[in-house]
Parts: sequence; structure tokens; C-alpha cells
Amino acid sequence: MTVNGSDDVLLVHGGTPLEGEIRVRGAKNLVPKAMVAALLGSEPSRLRNVPDIRDVRVVRGLLQLHGVTVRPGEEPGELVMDPTHVESANVADIDAHAGSSRIPILLCGPLLHRLGHAFIPGLGGCDIGGRPIDFHFEVLRQFGATIEKRADGQFLEAPRRLRGTKITLPYPSVGATEQVLLTAVLAEGVTELSNAAVEPEIEDLICVLQKMGAIIAMDTDRTIRVTGVDRLGGYNHRALPDRLEAASWASAALATEGNIYVHGAQQRSMMTFLNTYRKVGGAFEIDDQGIRFWHPGGQLKSIALETDVHPGFQTDWQQPLVVALTQATGLSIIHETVYESRLGFTSALNQMGAHIQLYRECLGGSNCRFGQRNFLHSAVVSGPTKLQGADLVIPDLRGGFSYLIAALAAQGTSRVHGIDLINRGYENFMEKLVELGAKVELPGKALG
Repeated sequence: MTVNGSDDVLLVHGGTPLEGEIRVRGAKNLVPKAMVAALLGSEPSRLRNVPDIRDVRVVRGLLQLHGVTVRPGEEPGELVMDPTHVESANVADIDAHAGSSRIPILLCGPLLHRLGHAFIPGLGGCDIGGRPIDFHFEVLRQFGATIEKRADGQFLEAPRRLRGTKITLPYPSVGATEQVLLTAVLAEGVTELSNAAVEPEIEDLICVLQKMGAIIAMDTDRTIRVTGVDRLGGYNHRALPDRLEAASWASAALATEGNIYVHGAQQRSMMTFLNTYRKVGGAFEIDDQGIRFWHPGGQLKSIALETDVHPGFQTDWQQPLVVALTQATGLSIIHETVYESRLGFTSALNQMGAHIQLYRECLGGSNCRFGQRNFLHSAVVSGPTKLQGADLVIPDLRGGFSYLIAALAAQGTSRVHGIDLINRGYENFMEKLVELGAKVELPGKALG
């Protein structure tokens, strides 16, 4: 990757436990999608607990390009979006957002309903494995959209009202489930989605859409039924807190032998993580305002861990926790079943002194869809090992935060390149590091 100047490099002087309090706001995996949902309404929507992250800024820009008025609300972290005058956007302006986010694909359904057409440029996002957008387009075709591939992207049209359909996902993809929900709510008739994702952020998006007037039923067998309506209004909603960011700070507390109180963290959406955290040897205490995470002293324990879709252990929890597992006694076994390339970040940890071996075989309790496809998707972590500072180049969002944790836990100084990528999903992360006593600096600038 290209490193753009000193602003994209962070010097981390490791070896200091992180201690103090920070706050997590609305979930990165919900807030931008709830913003897209505002496009479907005929009245303004009000979204609260919005984090200041890059994905939010990207969607805000895309909404404004399409005539949606977006302004701050009365309280901090509140956005008011008025979609009364939705209009076509200039292709060149939309293209300016290409490569910065995968969210634009989710504008297709709402724009087809509001305008009868949509343009989607090339898409970006973290390089952690296949996220085929072709499936999104196939879903939209089933609703009745026509799609024309052009040199600069995809042009979609809906000559008549989209129609409900029956869809079965080959894998419970979060993005595909969101696409169906945002398209089905105004489609004619009933849409039945089988093998749907049921993450807390999906449930929260359904709550948003129901507030707007949608009719959506969730069955216990991962089936979602949407009865299309003729019109949706606005919503007033407080986004659920970011359980993935909360878990990242929890892993940072464990790896650095620290003590971090995370305001806004909620037990209900983190129960699977909390069980694993306790098995490793981490301690936590829950109250009405958040969760305190700390290293209680003594040795951390090695574990066998398999990622899965909700309610399993989330793939986004895996990378930060692996850093802590380098400090656990014995052999930990990790089986990544969601993204085939997510364990690539471990090569940098080995550079720092970790002992992590990757395998193509399924080392978990069950075979997964990557087992016969030659992907290095299982890992054995041997610990504890002392980590040493190194030059690190951030590969993706969660891997990037994991590198930060490793640098903070290591002896000596690390240069972490590409830190701007972390802004996609972690609000004010450098300020939070300073608040927790981390010794970090931007070359030529003082922090804290």
C-alpha cells in the first residue's frame, strides 16, 4: 500500500498497560445502513448515537449527492436526514466515492424505488476475502431490476415497481441480507429470505425500518418475511452501540495487562465474546453504563476458537483477540470460517516475535466452506511470546487495530503505517489511546 506522509504513520512506544475509560457510540455495521434507509422515507429521519467515522462521512456525502439534506441534530452524535427532494446524482460525483466504501451497493434498492434508476461505481473495503457483489446484483434482478455493466460501474433501472420474491442465501451474508431488506420493504407483495443473517445490527436495521412503517417478521430458522408497503415515513432511532469496537478495547486491555472501562458496551450483544474472554483468563464487570475489562494477573489460558456468523464468535472479534492469545500459555487453535484471508495479518505478529503457524485444513470442530479450497484459514498460536516493536503496514480495519494492540503490548517502538484506515470504524481512536495512557505520537506532532 502507499503511505501518504507522516499523518498516516503512528509511533507507538509499547510496554505500558492501557488504563482508563473510553466510550463507544453507534455500531459501524448499523449506522451507515440506517442512513441509507432514510432514503426510503417520505419524511425526515433522526438518527442518534452516530460515530464520527469515515463510513458515516462517505454515506453522508452520497445522500447529499442525491438531494438528501443532512444536518446535525440537537444532541451530539445526532443526524437529521430529509429525503423529500431525492434526485439523480452526477456520475462523476458518485465516482469520486468509488473505492472508499462498499456501502454504495446498498443504495440500489432505495434509489430504484425513489428514482427508478441507480448508478453504482467500483467498490472498495477491506481486503480480507471474497465479498462478491455479483450476488447483490442477482438479488436486485430477482426483484425486477435490469442491470447494465458500464466502464465506470453498474447502471440499474426498474421500469416498473419492484416485486417481492423468494430468495435463499447460500451463506448468511450480512450485506446480502441488508440488500434484501432495503429493497423488499417497498416492493410489491411478499419477500421471503431464507438463511438470512441475524446479527444484532440486522435486528436494529429491522427496528429502523419497522419505525418507518415496514412489515417485517423474523422466524427462528433464519427466515425473514417482508410484506411490501406503498409508503414509508421517517424514523427516530438511537443506534445500538458498537460491540465490535468494545471487544477490540477489551482485547487491548488483556494484551497490555491493562484495565479499560468501555462506556456504552452492552452484555446482550457480546455474550459469546464475554464467555471466550473469561475462558482465556480475562476479567470483566458489567453495569448499566458499560463494561470494565481487565487482566487480573497470572497466566492467560490457551483456547480452541472457531469463528461463525451470529450467534457464534464474530470474525471481527478474532483478530484483536489473537494478539492477546500470543501471551497465553500453550497452544491456541483458531479456525476462521467467515473470511478466507483474515489470518494474513499474523505474518506481522510473527515478525514481532509471535509463534503463529497457518494451515489450509479445518482445525475446528466442523468442516467449513474453505476446507478444500487451499486457503490458509486455520492457525495455531504458541505462547506466551515476548513481542518486539517493528515497522507495521496496516492491511485492513480489524487487522489494523490488532497491529496497534500488538505494538502497545510490545517492548520498544513500532512505526504503524496506514493508520487512516482505522478511522473507517474506530471513532477518535488516537484520542482514546491517549486517554488510556498509551505512549503514541504522530511524527512531528504531539498527542495529548
